[in-house]
Amino acid sequence: MVDKPAPDATRRSEKSRRAIYAAALALVAEVGYPKTTVEAIAARAGVGKQTIYRWWSSKADVLLEAFLDLAGQTAQAAGQEPYTIPDTGDLAADLKAVLRATVDELCDPRFEAPARALTAEGVVNEQVGREFVTKLLEPQLQLYVARLRSAQDTGDVRADVDPRIALELFVSPLAQRWLQRTAPISYAYTDTLVDYALYGLAPR
Repeated sequence: MVDKPAPDATRRSEKSRRAIYAAALALVAEVGYPKTTVEAIAARAGVGKQTIYRWWSSKADVLLEAFLDLAGQTAQAAGQEPYTIPDTGDLAADLKAVLRATVDELCDPRFEAPARALTAEGVVNEQVGREFVTKLLEPQLQLYVARLRSAQDTGDVRADVDPRIALELFVSPLAQRWLQRTAPISYAYTDTLVDYALYGLAPR
């Protein structure tokens, strides 16, 4: 009798995790956050509900982790390191590069639909909004803070500038235009935001 190799629990767990990520993001995009349930995610992923609760405490945790994973995959597909801002010594070029990558991400249908659903829910659901900011948004904004502080160290940004406020000069307009669909977002748009933020509006 030939001994069969034992099932690889690691591979099985990773396959289930990926299926759960995909199911959660698809559901929230299709039916919205309120109608997305752990039971529905489990059914769509083909796993038991207890599997989800073994790894996450709530559907919000599942969705936020799935979101972070998707963002990382999007960055890697574009040949970039996820959750980093380059420091080449050219602040304008570095900011333009990361904002162009953000445009790609926001225009990707896989990312856009669940992002809009979670953002909308965060406006009316304080807990979801707080987790969205704490786990997803703020860590990304702190990368801009670190890059701007590095630029202060080299004299490329004034020492008295508050990096946390300064980053909003280019991040916030992009977010507002994307959320409200007041106009298309593009590389040209984000490049211009960086130029205006770094060089001002007054004649040079």
